[in-house]
Amino acid sequence: MKYAQYVFLASIFSTVEYSLAQTCAVESFSVKDNFDPKRYAGKWYALAKKDPEGLFLQDNISAEYTVEEDGTMTASSKGRVKLFGFWVICADMAAQYTVPDPTTPAKMYMTYQGLASYLSSGGDNYWVIDTDYDNYAITYACRSLKEDGSCYDGYSLIFSRNP
Repeated sequence: MKYAQYVFLASIFSTVEYSLAQTCAVESFSVKDNFDPKRYAGKWYALAKKDPEGLFLQDNISAEYTVEEDGTMTASSKGRVKLFGFWVICADMAAQYTVPDPTTPAKMYMTYQGLASYLSSGGDNYWVIDTDYDNYAITYACRSLKEDGSCYDGYSLIFSRNP
């Protein structure tokens, strides 16, 4: 009987250890291999989003990505915003993207520009999870990390080349 209890406890500990080894740490997320910013550039329309409280652009979102000769990528985004809980306006937002690690160009850091820079708490990690460049793109952004490496405040957008 004790042997059976030992095996049972060992299997429970093994299961718990395996579960703890599975992580939601942001760094473990896979992104688009061999991401090409020049192919990604152009107009995208957000079809769906998962967002935190207070994401600046709320709906009817479009983004125009541009890549400069030096490789710098910028975006000009538009969308509806509700201010003060009742006033709905169309707003513009601009951002610049840098690639901290050239070996993973799909993992970028987004810095807000203009008015949006005053409304943000800094920049966001902005990652292209997947894209075929011609039809869809799935992006993920994390504003702040928890101590365990998981995202405290993140959002995701699914883009299409067509509205």
